[in-house]
Amino acid sequence: MRWIGRGLQLRRDRFLPDALAGATLAAIAVPEVLGYARIAGMPVETGLYTLLAPAVVFAVLGASRYLVVGADSATAAMLAAGLATVAVAGSDRYVALAATTALVVAALLLVARLLRLGVLADFLSRSVLVGFLTGVGIQVAVGQLADVTGVPVTTHDVPALLVQIARGLPDADGTAVAIAAGVVVVVVGLRLIDRRIPGALIAVVAAIAVSAAIDLDTALLGPVPSGLPTPTLPGVGLEDLRTVLPLALSMLVVILAQSAATARAYAARHDERADTDQDVVGLAGANLASALTGTFVVNGSPTKTQIVDSAGGRSQLAQLCAALLALVVVLVATPSLALLPLAALAAVVLLIGVELVDVDGLRRLWAVRRSEWALALVTALAVVLFGVQTGIAMAVALSIADHLRHSYHPHSSVLRKSPAGHWHSEPVAPGLRTVDGLIVYRFGSGLYFANASRFAADVALLTTSGPPVRWFCLDAAAIGDVDYSAGEVLDRVRERLEDRGIRLVLSSVVPAVRRQLDRYGFVDRLGADRIFDTSGEVLETYDAAT
Repeated sequence: MRWIGRGLQLRRDRFLPDALAGATLAAIAVPEVLGYARIAGMPVETGLYTLLAPAVVFAVLGASRYLVVGADSATAAMLAAGLATVAVAGSDRYVALAATTALVVAALLLVARLLRLGVLADFLSRSVLVGFLTGVGIQVAVGQLADVTGVPVTTHDVPALLVQIARGLPDADGTAVAIAAGVVVVVVGLRLIDRRIPGALIAVVAAIAVSAAIDLDTALLGPVPSGLPTPTLPGVGLEDLRTVLPLALSMLVVILAQSAATARAYAARHDERADTDQDVVGLAGANLASALTGTFVVNGSPTKTQIVDSAGGRSQLAQLCAALLALVVVLVATPSLALLPLAALAAVVLLIGVELVDVDGLRRLWAVRRSEWALALVTALAVVLFGVQTGIAMAVALSIADHLRHSYHPHSSVLRKSPAGHWHSEPVAPGLRTVDGLIVYRFGSGLYFANASRFAADVALLTTSGPPVRWFCLDAAAIGDVDYSAGEVLDRVRERLEDRGIRLVLSSVVPAVRRQLDRYGFVDRLGADRIFDTSGEVLETYDAAT
């Protein structure tokens, strides 16, 4: 295992473009991380800290030259949901638990790397991830309506919160609504011109300037500590670890899925190879740095990665430059944040939430695969109605269920030769034959306890209908595994076919499956001479024998 990544491979001719990309990232990320801290229930300065040590550590340890690591709306929302019942948001106890969560996440990521559990990234299908992030976006956006309107609320439950906001609208704070509307107009308007323009930064600076010039009758952010955090281990006890472990496990799945998907996408875009295992080391180091500097869990960010890529960044130097500029903000500019109207910050966060609602992704799923659209919708509703942690559990469960559904209903077929002599497949149907007396049947998935009965049913359908069958060939090209239960079913199928005078043969058996069948004793009972390299060889042997 390498402890130093390759994301910092520097070239002299790339220094200026990467530095400019880093400046662009800082301009957009600084106001955003204030919002992420608010989503997480943390003091706003801790959002700025996520741009410092965690980013530097990942730049040194990670493999991806493109992945930007920092505060993330999904994990921030998960943190708030997970700690809401055990500590008051923003309190010393809450901040300590947030740092403890980051520490546990770092340990889990390191364990995942040592045990090569990066495959956990694949346990969230793309469709379910679309639904999960959409649900998080709705929850985040709705959660900001109280500060945007100035209406007091007493709940974080989305349906109940909407009811309270609706009832309180007649008494809304007009100043807060006007400020929020102005921020939305500035940010959205500048995005329409060019997404690289730091609209959120411009809107936040303008709101602070207006607040400094005019005595606004609305809630302000208040004093924000300046200076660097003092590195220290969170004071963790065994009970704290028990408290945050379920939350950290949920975050682990999201971090692996989102970071791996982002790193792979940008590596492919630039014809490079992704190294998920090394990126996991970088993410572990980044979250350890978060824990030591008193901030919260960080994750690979698709939006920040896109910002750097669009601005021409091609190495982790961009993230280091962004960290340097964030350091200047932490040391010099934090006193000005005290004058930031809460409505302006809430509007920035609301827009972050709205961006997470993946309307295009849902529209594509509806157009091409309605069943996966339904999975995405159910996941989104679970997050909105039952919370982020329940939503992520349901997302993983639905992803696994969707996989099982596909493997339970594999696209099996009968192989036939075209007039030109090429193999083609046809759906299983009564009486279908490859040639007179021979069926070459391809099962479209691994054979396991749940789908073995479907395999047996297909064999019975094909061999009990139509002209007599002399040979039945199982083409195993698509079978990557046969569990013990399926092996028993396969042996019973062999016995039934032999009782009816039908010769069972196998073709295209991959070595791993051949070894499994050897261990089950199936090869001895079948006969090694009945296993062929290809279905073409089966057809030739059958023709010669008849």
